[in-house]
Amino acid sequence: MTRRRKWLAGLGIALGALVLLVMVLVRLVPPDEELAQRASTELEAALGVPVSVGALHWQLRPSPQVVIENVVTRQPQPVEIKKLTLYLDTAALWQRRLKVDRAELQGAVLPQLSLHDLGRRAPAAAPQEQRRFSLDALPLAQIAFHDVTWISRRGSRIVYDGEAAFDANWRPRTARLWRPGVVPAAEMTLTRQGQDDRWDARTNVGGGTANGELQLQTRDDGGLRMTGKLQPRNIEAASALEAFMRRAIVAGRVSGETTLSASGATLAELARSLHTRTAFSMGRSSLLRFDLDKAIRSAGKEHAGKTPLDAITGQLDTQNTQQGMVVELTRLKTSSGVLSASGQARVANERIEGEFAVDLVDGVVGVPLQVSGPLEQVQVSVPASALAGAAVGTAVLPGVGTALGARIGSAIGRLLGSQPEGQRRLAPVEK
Repeated sequence: MTRRRKWLAGLGIALGALVLLVMVLVRLVPPDEELAQRASTELEAALGVPVSVGALHWQLRPSPQVVIENVVTRQPQPVEIKKLTLYLDTAALWQRRLKVDRAELQGAVLPQLSLHDLGRRAPAAAPQEQRRFSLDALPLAQIAFHDVTWISRRGSRIVYDGEAAFDANWRPRTARLWRPGVVPAAEMTLTRQGQDDRWDARTNVGGGTANGELQLQTRDDGGLRMTGKLQPRNIEAASALEAFMRRAIVAGRVSGETTLSASGATLAELARSLHTRTAFSMGRSSLLRFDLDKAIRSAGKEHAGKTPLDAITGQLDTQNTQQGMVVELTRLKTSSGVLSASGQARVANERIEGEFAVDLVDGVVGVPLQVSGPLEQVQVSVPASALAGAAVGTAVLPGVGTALGARIGSAIGRLLGSQPEGQRRLAPVEK
């Protein structure tokens, strides 16, 4: 046989194999309409809510892939997937295994309240003889997603982009999540340490960083536990919160030490149980939309404005719950000129409850300040009994006719407007 004939024979064999592959795949893969209906049925069984699939089609060239469009759950706030493209592993298909080399998600809407209703009813396992394919040990190797909108419990819409590459057991080898179009950048990157369940975490937000390490352990009962430590450094608090559509109450650079923990049977349960604890400090900063001086002067009736602060320290705890995130501020201490304050506060369901003590002259005098109500309409009150007779030092420290008492009386007098403008000065220290 000549070389030309051998080449033609080889080409014929290759074409024959390709035709055979097409015939096998056509038999294995039903028509698009049937696939869409089957996908809708499978999703309803898995998620426990009605699901509609707008379109589903597959193609062989240039590589085997499935495109799913307009997936919508039938809920008051539907979960939506605009377009999901799955690039399949050809070798795995021949062995009747489902393996996605890469998935691309373009456009999705994920309402937090609706996600809680998904998957509560465990789907019944299909009989083995009805399963045409089995899942590969690594069912998804890579995913990239764009224009994914997260809707919070309170209706805030936050758009994310991201990408991840996986090892077996859904362990991300690398992962990156970011807020598109946000300046300064708001993003987080995870990189796995070898085959250990440990990841380096690198975060950029508010012009600063929060780097550290995350760990994942499997408990004796089969559940998961995640722990980690991050080091926030030089983060502008207002910018960081605004990057995630949250209103800031303090402007200034913050640094600290953060620990986090979570436990659950699935990754979703880990996210829902996440608890963080941050010991933080800030230098010169501003308390936004709250004038502490005005609040004391008016016994809480007026407080609109700003308060310049020399420093702030405290502990911030956050806890994810079924009803949303709970935020607690404890061991809070701050100073502003002759004023200093300490106290604690709790924020849950968009409401705040807090108690503070406003001190004058290095903490000698404490004026109680109570903060409560919806975050958009905070109520501030100062008990009238705390202000009665507080215009002079001897009223605050009875029987103490010293320079210290005079200084206290002068400071309170300036706050309450009880002295003429020309007399509102600290009394000199007697020696």
